[in-house]
Amino acid sequence: MWLAIALHVLSAVIWVGGMFFAYMAMRPAVIQVIEAGLRGSLWYQTLTRFFRWVWLAIALLLITGYWMIFKGFGGMAGAGWHIHLMQMVGLIMMLIFFHLYFAPFRRLKQAVAAGDPKEGGRQVGKIRRLVGINLILGLIVVVIGSAGRYL
Repeated sequence: MWLAIALHVLSAVIWVGGMFFAYMAMRPAVIQVIEAGLRGSLWYQTLTRFFRWVWLAIALLLITGYWMIFKGFGGMAGAGWHIHLMQMVGLIMMLIFFHLYFAPFRRLKQAVAAGDPKEGGRQVGKIRRLVGINLILGLIVVVIGSAGRYL
């Protein structure tokens, strides 16, 4: 069980922490330092690398989460309300990420390949909004996962 917990927490830290960094630190710096025509390419390169880790994190979160539910709690009936809430919000986050990845991120890739900075900027804006939503949800999941049993 210790390995499942460790991998689960590390996966959440990588995903939520990466979103926090991108939203709260990198985005403001990019706006101040990088000219508008190059931002889409920078974001595409950065997100390509980060999203590889997000895919791994999602796989590990699902595997370890359900492992803990079925091996640690004896199934869904044995899991507390906070586990069910964490699962629901986590699944919503995953759906948002899938949309982000297969729609605006794909269009960002196309805009960068076509040398269209205006469209790239538009797609980065859509990605930013979705990441902002997922960041809020991710922070809520962290609170639920760490303190939910005490509420």
